[in-house]
Amino acid sequence: MGKFIIIGERIHCISPVIKKAMAERDPEPIIKRAQEQLAAGATYLDVNIGPQEKGGEELMQWAVQTIQGACDNVPLCLDTSNKRAIEAGIAVYNRTKGKPIVNSADAGDRIENIDLAAANDAIVLALCSKEGISADNDERMGYCQELLERGMGLGMDPEDLWFDPLFLVIKGMQDKQLEVLDFIRQLSDMGLNSTGGLSNCSNMMPKELRPIMDGVVMAMAMYAGLTSAIANPCDRRLMEAVRSADVIKGNTLYADSYLDL
Repeated sequence: MGKFIIIGERIHCISPVIKKAMAERDPEPIIKRAQEQLAAGATYLDVNIGPQEKGGEELMQWAVQTIQGACDNVPLCLDTSNKRAIEAGIAVYNRTKGKPIVNSADAGDRIENIDLAAANDAIVLALCSKEGISADNDERMGYCQELLERGMGLGMDPEDLWFDPLFLVIKGMQDKQLEVLDFIRQLSDMGLNSTGGLSNCSNMMPKELRPIMDGVVMAMAMYAGLTSAIANPCDRRLMEAVRSADVIKGNTLYADSYLDL
């Protein structure tokens, strides 16, 4: 995949500002968040509208057209449990800068999102789980194989399935962290792309510790072979870790100004 891909996480309906903007169809706060993330180094932007069973299709289309229209057709990750809303978003999506990402499929109730991605020539985030958190790497790999086979059976390029081992909360699941990193290594050895919601690792930690822990986990995961992450690009410490790891891995050429590139 080359240079590490950050999927900016900050256009999320859980944010009061974004929730209000979506409800009122006010583009300004959403465009501001999009531009901030792109300036900070995001490649894709996640657009999370929540379940939105009522009016989801129209809202996703409005969000896609608003963000891409204001931000030079930035590639987007369409994030909702409403499949019709994802399809509606894809219908108006501009592919000039990259395919849409479907967020997300798993080996359980959401496995049909693999079919949706295949039918629309989209990328899909494929969670290596079925119901809750997988017990171990053998279980993760079983679900990975199931999702990969389903996608390839529908004509998908393996590169368009980005596998998510599910990052685990360190505060309470400290003993599971190296196992997740080992699974990322296994995915890398298989030549598969990988991703995950990085900030979950530092969930419930004091605010001042979260950027430190997120940056270290990111660097370790990149060394293990992680190719992308859903994260906050406005976290300066995190992005310094990403840019530094990209240099060490040879994904970007070193220059004294590498942190600004």
